[in-house]
Amino acid sequence: MTTKETIGKYRWTICALLFFATTVNYLDRQVLSLLAPDLSKEFGWTNTDYANITAVFQFAYAISMLFAGRFIDKLGTKKGFTWAIVIWSLAAIMHAYAIEIGGMFQGIFATINLVIPVSILGFMMSRAVLAFGEAGNFPAAIKATAEYFPKKERSFATGIFNSGANVGAILAPLTVPWIALHWGWQMAFILVGAIGFIWVIFWWFFYDKPEKQKRLSKAELAYINSDTDEAVAASEKVEKVKWFKLLGYKQTWAFAFGKFMTDGVWWFFLFWLPKYLEAQYGMVKTDIMLPLAILYSMTMFGSIGGGWFPTYFIKKGYNAYDGRMKAMFIIALFPLLVLLAQPLGYISFWIPVILIGIGASAHQAWSANIFTTVSDMFPKKAIGSVVGIGGMAGGLGGVLISKVGGALFDHYKALGHIQTGYTIMFAVCAVAYLIAWFVMKSLVPKYKPITDL
Repeated sequence: MTTKETIGKYRWTICALLFFATTVNYLDRQVLSLLAPDLSKEFGWTNTDYANITAVFQFAYAISMLFAGRFIDKLGTKKGFTWAIVIWSLAAIMHAYAIEIGGMFQGIFATINLVIPVSILGFMMSRAVLAFGEAGNFPAAIKATAEYFPKKERSFATGIFNSGANVGAILAPLTVPWIALHWGWQMAFILVGAIGFIWVIFWWFFYDKPEKQKRLSKAELAYINSDTDEAVAASEKVEKVKWFKLLGYKQTWAFAFGKFMTDGVWWFFLFWLPKYLEAQYGMVKTDIMLPLAILYSMTMFGSIGGGWFPTYFIKKGYNAYDGRMKAMFIIALFPLLVLLAQPLGYISFWIPVILIGIGASAHQAWSANIFTTVSDMFPKKAIGSVVGIGGMAGGLGGVLISKVGGALFDHYKALGHIQTGYTIMFAVCAVAYLIAWFVMKSLVPKYKPITDL
């Protein structure tokens, strides 16, 4: 019998559940962006209108992330994750009734002299509720990973479940345009939104805290806790850390700045690529299915490979954090290729698709590692809260990049040069990771775990 067989592998069942939850998360999140070209024509949205709708999601996500981690820490991983996915699944379905919802609330906004078109208001409200629910995914998933995996396996496990974002991004363009074409855009929101309720059934059946998990062997439980020293283990029994105390640590600010600089890049690709392919190459409806599916298929390699990459340096003697930061610097170089997307885009639309795919793949590799820096340095009781703070920062970064992008695209579209707007935004996306890395490295130059919480 091998060592792995002796230890057991139930922890990977939990990782699979986290993977599927993240897949559903990104399926629900991406439906609007895939339908945006058609919805923009149907309801007369400008790029700024669409940017405002996406910005509401990002802003609500940012604020919700601030409290989602605390919510997960307080309620527990099992119940907290359940509430999150139920809320966001209901919100995904709400989009199908956005016109009715907008009509119900338009009068209320009018009383405060805020006149918003019905379609825009309805989608804004639906996106806000979606963001509120989806904010719980990553704090819960990171906390579950910290509960079920030793530190040396966490970045790999994170890379695996984080690749669910890529699978969701792949499945969405392969299904949503087809559903909308044959059954209408409302049904696309309804069918995709309903998937989350199926996941909840499996989550309640298979998940429990490791010390209460009957399917987990004693050997595997000991392996999970193998790199948790007695002082840290004892600290887990102490009363939950106060939120403001976390802001006193440079480690918190390093994670938050890294998320602020880079989360918006991923969301820009996710929310704006369908409109980019339409504006630049006239691609609409099912035309975008194959290019986007291939682009997001590339990101699978980044997510899983990026999660594995730090182990190369760890095996050479680096501690987990220093090995991770070394890997993240190399990863941060790859998005620079996005600078070539527009200059070479005249050859074929496949050139920017592949180059942006490399950039998006690098983001997923980066994401798998930046999340894990939190569990490297903070005790388990604070992980959800710190991830929430970073998520808020990432959401605010997303609001900024979406609003700037929408304004740029409308400005240059009026001048007949919308391509210039995309050139500027791609340049911002390309350099964001290097800036983030240098600031993070300056704040936390060496591994320094938090032991006084």
